[in-house]
Parts: sequence; C-alpha cells; structure tokens
Amino acid sequence: MSVLQAGTRDEFQGEIVRFAQQLGFEKVSATTVIDHFLGEPEFIAVDNAPVAYRESFEDPANFRADPVMQHCKRQSVPIIWNQGTYTTSGQGEKWEQQARFGYHCGIGLALHLPDGKHFVLGVERDQPLPMDRQELTRIVADLQLFAVHAYESASRILIPAAQEPGMSPLTPREVETLRWTMDGKTAWEVGNILGISERTAVLHVNNAMHKLGCVNKHQAVLKALRMGLIR
Repeated sequence: MSVLQAGTRDEFQGEIVRFAQQLGFEKVSATTVIDHFLGEPEFIAVDNAPVAYRESFEDPANFRADPVMQHCKRQSVPIIWNQGTYTTSGQGEKWEQQARFGYHCGIGLALHLPDGKHFVLGVERDQPLPMDRQELTRIVADLQLFAVHAYESASRILIPAAQEPGMSPLTPREVETLRWTMDGKTAWEVGNILGISERTAVLHVNNAMHKLGCVNKHQAVLKALRMGLIR
C-alpha cells in the first residue's frame, strides 16, 4: 500500500485521507496512543478535522466521553456507529455537536500492540452507511487491513526514535525503575511507588544493568539517559 511509502507527517495524512475518500468517507483520524506507567497517556493524532471543530476534537475530555473511543480503548473488534450509539450512552448532545461538522456516522477500530502502544483509526461521513451487509463487511475488512499498514508508517514517522519498539532494549517497567532510581529512590521506595515488591524492583534494575552492559545501577542510569530512554 502507498501509505507504507509515506515519509513525512503531511504525506501520511495525505494517504489516510485519500484512502478514506476511496471508501466513501470525508473525514478520517489516525491516533497513536502511548501508555505511560506514571502519568497520562500520550496521544499523537493525524486527521482532517475542520478548523472550526479542531479545539473540541482535540480536547482530552472528548476521548473520555466519546463512546466510540471508549469502545476502541477496550476492544479490538471494530465498531460501526451512528447517532444511536451516542444517544444510548447519554452522549446525544455530543453527537449533535459533531454532526454539524460532518460526523454523522462512521467506523472505528483499534490495534492494541506491545509496549503499551495502541493505534486507533476512524472514518466518518455525513451520509448513512451502506444498508447492504456484504458491502459494509468489505469496507470494514479494507479498513482493518489498511490500519495495519498505517500503524507501521505512523510508528516510523510520528513516534520519537527513543520510544520506538525495538529501539529500546528495556521493558517499560525496567525504564520506570531506572527513572525512579535516577531520582535517588531505594529499591524499597521504588517498589512502593510501582506497587511491586522490593525484590522485584531489584530484579528490574539488575535486568536493566545486564541489558545495557553496565556494572552498577548508576552506570545504567547514565547510559539510559544518553540513549534517551529516560529523561
């Protein structure tokens, strides 16, 4: 797919918009979500939302209230949605607001990936979805296949290299343990903070030292800083 050839954010946006329009949808959004053990999730979104709707569209509260996003947060099964999806979840007013900008109905899906990463792809339009079940099934299948390729490009273009899966030899838990070690916390304190035993905290530090080729935790912290694994 040509989305795999995208080399910049603008090229990536152009490819997802073109694909959505081929499927018969005017609007599209592709959001990479990065979970952090301590702190709020990080959202990296590419979309063609209208300028007048952008502030509401990008509001973090929008993600927490939106029933489509909540479905995608918990499920890998695509969701086909319309006004009823919002009214039955008590968000009829939200649907009224977004419908003014062309978001009447659509399809959303999520890929839940290793290392606390997720990729949410949604297409929307102001006309009813096809009544023919086979046609709708084909659209969903095309969207699922496209999402796999789109995430590959999004992870290459949008996610900082230091966060890219495969670039870090450490697990997220090992990174968090080193980060608190850098702040001067003991293994016992790190265990309390992360909700693990002191022994497990020591194990995470030792694993990080081994993977980074260091002889003590202080060297491991310095090397992790140089590699951009912790800040």
